[in-house]
Amino acid sequence: CGARPAAAPAPSHAQIQAFEAAVAERAKRIPLQHITGVMYFRYLTLESRPGCFIVRPETELVAGEAIDAAKRSIEKDGRATVVDLCTGSGAIAISVATEVPDAQVYAVEISPEACDLARANNIAHGNLVQVVQGDALTACEELRGLVDVVVSNPPYVPAGVVHSPEVQQDPDLALWGGGEDGLEIPSALILRSTELLAAGGILVMEHAEEQAERLCQAALNAGFATARTGHDYTGRPRWLWAKLKG
Repeated sequence: CGARPAAAPAPSHAQIQAFEAAVAERAKRIPLQHITGVMYFRYLTLESRPGCFIVRPETELVAGEAIDAAKRSIEKDGRATVVDLCTGSGAIAISVATEVPDAQVYAVEISPEACDLARANNIAHGNLVQVVQGDALTACEELRGLVDVVVSNPPYVPAGVVHSPEVQQDPDLALWGGGEDGLEIPSALILRSTELLAAGGILVMEHAEEQAERLCQAALNAGFATARTGHDYTGRPRWLWAKLKG
């Protein structure tokens, strides 16, 4: 028999006070990520700040689709240019850059606060992404027709949806998609992706479960050759995968 492991040291008074303060904040429905300043995404530990969108598990699968597409592009053509539109904290873009080291990755964000956070997270993970502050519908014009993968977790929430107190901490700019059905911004991003993507390029975009059929049709109408829906961990239809003609 081995020796009994040593008992952990008792927490200090300061540690107890800090823990009790954190519990009190959580009891007010303050998101845990805002209390700890940390959030987790795939293999990443990211900084979290109030006023910036908190990443969620289903988006890890969206990132995974983009990562797989980037890997296939490198295997086929020896290159992969990836643009993450509406990057927020930079989670998707940094995941692609760290998991596909040969990819050239750009991240576009219009919010100054979120862009600052994306830059901080990018630096913490090796500064592998080119972070661009700008409108997702007009930025990266120099990449027009040259992009292999466009990925996005855009604002898509329909009007009138009631959120939990935690989700209400996310900025409106990152949530509401525009219009009663929340499809104004997602639909515009589909059109923008047709301008950025090279022939045969891939679009991966998160959406609400009730938006799947309409966004697949919007992609086909915009010039994509094929469009399908990806499902999250619970089996809900939660993202668009579309391949441009070419």
